[in-house]
Amino acid sequence: MMLNPETLSANLSASTKIRVRAIDIMRGLTLFLMLFVNDLYTSNVPKWLLHTEADFDGMGLSDWVFPGFLFMVGMAIPYAVSARKKKGDSDTHVFIHVLGRTISLLIIGLLIVNSSSLNPQLTGMSRLWWIGLVYVCIFLVWNNYPQDKYKNIFLILKVIGIIGLIYLSAIFRAGSVDTAVWFERSWWGILGLIGWGYFAGSSVYLLIKDRIWGAILAVLIFLFLNIASMNGWVPSLFPGQDWFNVLLQGNVPMIVMSGITATLIVRKFSADWKKLAIYLTLFGLISLVLGLILHQWFIVSKILATPSWGMLCNGISILLFVLIYYLIDVRGKSKYSKLFELAGQNSLTTYLAPDLIYFIIWGSGLSILFYKQDYSMWLAVIGSLTWAYAMLWFGLLLNRIGIKLKL
Repeated sequence: MMLNPETLSANLSASTKIRVRAIDIMRGLTLFLMLFVNDLYTSNVPKWLLHTEADFDGMGLSDWVFPGFLFMVGMAIPYAVSARKKKGDSDTHVFIHVLGRTISLLIIGLLIVNSSSLNPQLTGMSRLWWIGLVYVCIFLVWNNYPQDKYKNIFLILKVIGIIGLIYLSAIFRAGSVDTAVWFERSWWGILGLIGWGYFAGSSVYLLIKDRIWGAILAVLIFLFLNIASMNGWVPSLFPGQDWFNVLLQGNVPMIVMSGITATLIVRKFSADWKKLAIYLTLFGLISLVLGLILHQWFIVSKILATPSWGMLCNGISILLFVLIYYLIDVRGKSKYSKLFELAGQNSLTTYLAPDLIYFIIWGSGLSILFYKQDYSMWLAVIGSLTWAYAMLWFGLLLNRIGIKLKL
């Protein structure tokens, strides 16, 4: 059913009770693009689709996708917190839940990151088997099991998964025979970065509640931290400070807080599309202008997480969300969006599950990924687009048979 902007208020109840469909759809779209760019064979593919080098001043599609997803993580936080409070959770209980989800994401992120440096000889297991078993254990531990039956069986599966992760972590070794090392934190991985951003955004939101000015202030504080970090102004204040480097560098939390700010604007003006569009568009344009101003001092670089890159990505995300919100929640043009919406509601499973398919393909030696080649750019691009689309369906299939990760 198509909604007219003038009659939108009649179709919307209190903003805090509404799950804006555009949020799940845009999150599903960013997931689709993440799967696409992660699968993309880089040789002979247009540079604008790829990541730019660390010291290169510029960005391609791949450089926006991750901050686009972080932005959507921020947009979902106020709704997630409201849902838990509606169930009767206090701020303390919500924070404990946030802390648990954060730790889970950090653990999964570090396991995945370290898999690339595994030494099969020292570990006593090939990398493919080790990381494959890690993924199986992740699904055993964090699957959203039904609560009404077979509770003992599901508990046993969780325990098996936990024991498996402990064992796989214990035998893990990297390095050489002479300099064997255990886990290293070279970086937190994509999921680890999401975890830190989620922790920062949720913690701040619990403090500021639905105050837009508080969210904007938090964006500016984290932006200043990002600038200070790039200039080497952040002093060493306590032992182990580098464990919190993602928070102190400011970039990831700033992007998440921008998403929270966008949601607070949506909540405040959900009954008046024109005002909502004006304020969100203004927010997006200001972000773009700030990014261009900061570009006078900082190159645009995802790898270096520069403030100019962060603000430009925020601007793109906000303006794209305005367009999707208008098409989906105002005009009701959702005919081809259901798959993206379901993927957005099932994001962690949709992101991780395709790796299991990769492991099977690599382990069996099947030539399924034939489109990864040098002679045809179109075959490489279309092949990766097809793969990403198929993986959205794969995630949906897993969800329908009861396999869905929930931290």
